[in-house]
Amino acid sequence: MSLVESHSAAVQAVASGIHAVSQSTTAFAATQGAWRFLHNPRVTLPVLAAPLVEFAQSESDVLCQDYILAAHDWSQLMYAQHTGKQDRVNLSSKRVPEGYEILTTLLISDREGCPIAPVEIGLRAADGVHCSRSEKVLPAVSPLDEILPVMEHVAQLSMPRPVVHLVDAEADSVDHYRQWDAAGKLFLVRADDRLVQQAGSEKRCSAIRAELRQQGQLKYSRGVLYHGRKAQQFVAEAAVVLTRAAQRNRPGVGDRQKIPGLPLALRLIISEVRDLKGNLLATWFLLTNVAVAVTTERIALWYYWRWNIETFFKLLKSAGLEVEQWQQESADAIARRLWVACMACVSVWQLARNETPAAEQARHLLIRLSGRQMKHRVAFTIPALLAGLWNLLTMLETLEHYSIDQLRALATIARPQPPPTNPPDV
Repeated sequence: MSLVESHSAAVQAVASGIHAVSQSTTAFAATQGAWRFLHNPRVTLPVLAAPLVEFAQSESDVLCQDYILAAHDWSQLMYAQHTGKQDRVNLSSKRVPEGYEILTTLLISDREGCPIAPVEIGLRAADGVHCSRSEKVLPAVSPLDEILPVMEHVAQLSMPRPVVHLVDAEADSVDHYRQWDAAGKLFLVRADDRLVQQAGSEKRCSAIRAELRQQGQLKYSRGVLYHGRKAQQFVAEAAVVLTRAAQRNRPGVGDRQKIPGLPLALRLIISEVRDLKGNLLATWFLLTNVAVAVTTERIALWYYWRWNIETFFKLLKSAGLEVEQWQQESADAIARRLWVACMACVSVWQLARNETPAAEQARHLLIRLSGRQMKHRVAFTIPALLAGLWNLLTMLETLEHYSIDQLRALATIARPQPPPTNPPDV
């Protein structure tokens, strides 16, 4: 628990180490204790993930209505200057070891769009993938080939609702669509402007969008935020079929392999985001095999909620825990620390979605303790709650060792003293 509390803080890049909780004898003792924990071979990633998985199961039963949304995404953890990390992998065309690649599966509520908890984290390093679905390091495969095993892993977690897997445009692959559908997995993927068959003829998604717009079928769905500004979402749908052979490109194989497959019927959801003046800001072509009983508007909203995993990565990196400045020297230690950090994130997410008056007061207190300035009409942010939580925990522990009078006396000594109003003559 102390290690989780030590991650309950938004840190700076120059102070990204594990914080020493107040009850520690010294900061060095806290560091030594954390080092022993992160390098203990008996503390496996499945063991660390188990509390969050159990939490996700119980919370999903409460927060999700019909489905559980599972957002998958990759992010690079750049450690170009961390030469002590000998198991880094190439992350750029420079062909120098620069860091690790993380694949995360984050559960999201289908009713409220709030993040619940990550249930899988895989860290690709030189020796393979360090992940919570195995006690051993798994061989590295291509990012897309890793998704189906993760889907199977999520299916084994006995979630209380069917799971719909959300993936960004990196997963726009006919071969993988067919694999996932054949395995009985529900998916929602943002596609490129690909060729599909619609109403007996082959056309691009953009051509279908133009036809639907001309027919007046792109209907207003809801107001949304786009890069923090108010916008509007318009949606339409068409039934399409993927009939072309898939193409696979593997290093060392030579030319692309063509993989024929059965026709795959999918729903094409077209989502446009426009500003309040009607100017087009973004267009999403969404392909899904979710049943038609789920409305077009709802599926478009599900993909809009995928942004939670992007903000999660931001919280791990520049907006919160500064993972790219961590000094652990192996992927295994970093993977262990990631799960501890996730526990801190989940506790703050839980507070953020709590609508009780007591929770509102707690958030107000944490923002005050954080010292952060909020935008107009923004009550709180997750990084600010993290920063305030650490200050609250430190304050409570301090009050166990010092009286109020002692703290006031010490504050008088530590506080900057104003210069005398009438300095003496020299």
